[in-house]
Amino acid sequence: MTAKNRILSGMRPTGKLHLGHLVGTLDNWVKLQKEYDCYFMVADWHALMGEYENPSGMSEYAIDNVIDWISCGIDPKESTLFVQSQVSAHLELFLIFSCFTPLGWLERCPTYKEQLREVTTRDLHTYGFLGYPVLQAADILVYKANKVPVGEDQLPHLELTREICRRFNGLYKKNIFPEPNAILTKAARLLGLDGRKMSKSYNNAINLSDSPEEIQKKVSSMITDPKRIKLSDPGHPEVCNVNSYYAIFSPEIKDEIDDSCRQAKIGCTDCKKKLAEKLNQKLDAYRQKRRELSRDKDMIKDILHEGNVKANTVANETLKEVKAAMGL
Repeated sequence: MTAKNRILSGMRPTGKLHLGHLVGTLDNWVKLQKEYDCYFMVADWHALMGEYENPSGMSEYAIDNVIDWISCGIDPKESTLFVQSQVSAHLELFLIFSCFTPLGWLERCPTYKEQLREVTTRDLHTYGFLGYPVLQAADILVYKANKVPVGEDQLPHLELTREICRRFNGLYKKNIFPEPNAILTKAARLLGLDGRKMSKSYNNAINLSDSPEEIQKKVSSMITDPKRIKLSDPGHPEVCNVNSYYAIFSPEIKDEIDDSCRQAKIGCTDCKKKLAEKLNQKLDAYRQKRRELSRDKDMIKDILHEGNVKANTVANETLKEVKAAMGL
C-alpha cells in the first residue's frame, strides 16, 4: 500500500477565527485530510514573533481555534492536531537552519518587506521576525512534508524552504529532507465588512463564533454600492461587497439577487437581511457542533496532547537523523 504524501499547515492563535479563515483555509484542510497524511499545527511560536508584547491570550485562542477546526470538519482521527511550542524539535531545527541561512535570503522576502511597511501597531524590526521563514522551513521539514498548501503570496516562503532543504542536503551530503512542493490553493476572495482585508486588527470580521444576532448586526453595517443612493436607483452588484458574499455562501440565488439589484427591485437593507439569513443557515450545523465541543475543553486538550505525542515522535526521529548527518 502506497504511503500518503504528508502535509504540514498551521494557523497562528492570535484571535478568533472568522469567515475568511473558513473559505481561505479550513474548507481546504477538510478536503486535504481525506487524501494526505495531514499535520495541522497551532503555530504559537509564529504568533509570538508578532505578538510578543501581549502574548497572554494565545493559550486560550489555541483551544478556541481548534474547536473551530473540528467544528468545521477537521477530524482528529484522520489528521494530527498539535501545538508547535510543545514540539521542541521545531526550535532545534530552526537554530540549525539559522546557522547557514544567508541574511540576503531573508531580507529579500517580499512578505517580510510588506509587513514592515504596512504594520504600524507593532514593532516588527526584530531578529525573530526576520527569521520567521526559517522557522517555517523547520516546521515543514521536521515532518518531511512533501506538500504544503499555500496561496500565491506564500510561494516565496516555500521556495526559501526548498533552498534551505537543498543547502542542508548539499552541506552534509545526506538527502534527509525531501523538497516540498506547493499545493496552490485558490481561496475565495472575501473582504471584511468595510471592504478591506478581513482581519481582527481592522475590527471588520464576521467570526465563526458570532451569534445569529451578531451576524445580523454586522452584515447590516456592510458597505454596499456607493453609487446607489436611493431605493429606486439601479444597483451595480459587481462592485458591491455584499454581492461577493452571495457568490461564496449562496451562489444558487446570486443571479436572482443581481437582477433584482440592477432593476432596483430590492434595496440594500433587504439584501443584507437576506444575506444574514443565508449565513446563519450555513453556520447552523457548525454552531451546534461548536456548542458541544465548547462544553468539553478537556477533550480538546486531550486531542492536542495525543497530537503533540505523535508530532514529537516524528519530529525527534528527524532531528536524530539531522544530528547524525552533521556529526553532532
